[in-house]
Amino acid sequence: MNEKISLRNRFIQTILRIDKEMTWYFDSHIHLSDPTYSSDMQFILKEMEYLKIKACCVSMDNKNSLQTLKLAKKSNLVLPFIGIHPECVNDELEQMTNMIEENYQNLSGIGEIGLDPTFVNSDEDSKRQIHVFETLLSFAEKFNKPVSIHSRKSIDNVFQIMTSFNTKHALLHWFDGSKKQLQQAMDMGFFVSYGPVMVYANDKQTLLSKTDESKILVETDGPVRFSRCFEMKSGQISFIPSVIFCASKILGKTFDEMTSLLENNSKSFLGI
Repeated sequence: MNEKISLRNRFIQTILRIDKEMTWYFDSHIHLSDPTYSSDMQFILKEMEYLKIKACCVSMDNKNSLQTLKLAKKSNLVLPFIGIHPECVNDELEQMTNMIEENYQNLSGIGEIGLDPTFVNSDEDSKRQIHVFETLLSFAEKFNKPVSIHSRKSIDNVFQIMTSFNTKHALLHWFDGSKKQLQQAMDMGFFVSYGPVMVYANDKQTLLSKTDESKILVETDGPVRFSRCFEMKSGQISFIPSVIFCASKILGKTFDEMTSLLENNSKSFLGI
């Protein structure tokens, strides 16, 4: 009997060691608390567990941030980021800062925050975007949290603002800048992420090849839809292995090498 117990204990220890050593995939930017996913959430969480994927779940506004916090309580594979997207800067800023104050110990980061002239119709709109962005950066700095940044058509302005803040780590999600801007991002120590578009977009593949390998992350940005081989489907967490495979081919690495690199980079970004 004692021998059977001993064998069982050794088996359990082996399984635990394998699980600890197993590589995890990370989706560095997905709106998993978006209503698009609500009806399938149980399946998605099971899928994440099966595929060994952790997700940085970013938020759009106060309401969505509360949903993100609620979702994170259901699974430790959901890494909660809360914030106000530049499209939603008319949302109540004080409510958001209070939410950060009350939940900072449970937060993985602050986001999605940033700038975007697409949503600016006046000087007041622009000033409001900048004010919200700077305020939330200051809270990320205060609580030593990484930030997930939206920088569409505004990368240079983001660079200028970021020089005034000592944030833990910053991610320029869905990087869409020039080679020169990419180099500046690397010089400033930023992470940049590439998503499913990279699978079929030559310009994104070129940018990836010129990115410091220690600063590369991958994402889906779901529920954004993707064309070509993704058949206009909303971004799914299960797209991540395809993105990793594409990145591995571009950088001349094996899939396992690429996965290990991205896991280390993701942990560095998150500070875990």
